[in-house]
Amino acid sequence: MNDGMVELVGRRPVTFGRRKVMPRACVADSKRHLRAFLSEVLEDLGFVTSECASADELQTVLASELPDLILLGVATDGIEPGRFLEILVREAFAGKVLAVGARESIIVRAVRQVGEEYGLAMLPPLTTPFAAETLRERVAMLLPEEPAPSPAVHVGEALHAGWLELWYQSKIDARTLVRSGAEALVRMRHPTWGVVPPAYFISEPHDPHLRALSEFVIDRAMQDWHYLLEQQSPVDLSINLPASYLREPQAVRDLCRRVPTHPAFGGLTVEIDSEEAIRDLDLLTEVAREVGLHNIGLSIDNLGANWPSLMELGRIPFVKLKADRQFVTGSGNDRLKRTVCRHIVELAQGYGAHAVAQGVESRADLVVANELGFDFVQGFLFGKPMPLKKFARSTLTKTVME
Repeated sequence: MNDGMVELVGRRPVTFGRRKVMPRACVADSKRHLRAFLSEVLEDLGFVTSECASADELQTVLASELPDLILLGVATDGIEPGRFLEILVREAFAGKVLAVGARESIIVRAVRQVGEEYGLAMLPPLTTPFAAETLRERVAMLLPEEPAPSPAVHVGEALHAGWLELWYQSKIDARTLVRSGAEALVRMRHPTWGVVPPAYFISEPHDPHLRALSEFVIDRAMQDWHYLLEQQSPVDLSINLPASYLREPQAVRDLCRRVPTHPAFGGLTVEIDSEEAIRDLDLLTEVAREVGLHNIGLSIDNLGANWPSLMELGRIPFVKLKADRQFVTGSGNDRLKRTVCRHIVELAQGYGAHAVAQGVESRADLVVANELGFDFVQGFLFGKPMPLKKFARSTLTKTVME
């Protein structure tokens, strides 16, 4: 058997050497928000995650998911760690166990000691609060040693294999800090390298698979809208499409046909990169007129130093102007960035469009966005893009201005 392969012996995952496939982790904690937080951190590191809130759920996860790591939340008012350890021993769990709890906690130390006495592979405990790098160090032996694919995976292969999915990042009302929608972003979940950045699979402008990729985004976003409607209140979505896709009249008609007819549908925003949008203004003006009848609006994305190209036009076909993240992030300490952002807001106001600031990563960025008059903000300050199901259960639990 080759190095890095996994052999399944009964229910026990046995690894040989450093892993070269996506590791799996189960977060066991009675508190839902802690499970969600720990799962998100692990996914950022490259894990496929599952969750359980009770010992009974753990048995199901062990049978179906074959995790390589169990993150065991330990708190005085939480789960009973003893029962979890007993189940892991009974099921002959061969992976790693990482206890997570308060610093200087007697229970955390006891869990590790008892687990070692049972013969479980206990990692040094992770005490709270912790840095993501500390967690990475604890689980380093489980992380894939190979880098992301090189050369890049062809988008046609990714589409055919079903590796593509949409992740969602919230758009926030700049004044109320309430979620007002979400942007759909393409991600590839490669069977070996895990979740791969878009740079490794997004097609070139003249790629023959560009239309298929665009149709995938439209269809999946509309399916996801119905899922989100079932799970919570409806969410207005934005998708990214190339202007070249909209040059085909049949593609525009298909786009209009695919939007939901449900009365709760609040509209779809199609974001187009600023360079393409400025180059194809005449085309997009015609497209905007047609799609507007179907509750679809066009938005210009990544607008930055090229903002003067939109000056002195009689009108524009865009309902939103979205400032490039490179001019938003760190704008609190950069006068040039603030100047570009101010012009974008003034342009939007002059044309009756909304101004969106993407790349808000700190309170200082948010303060500047508010001072300049942006209508909506988006960025890591409010959460990273996340898979559909995680996005569906996520809520903005606190304001960042407290």
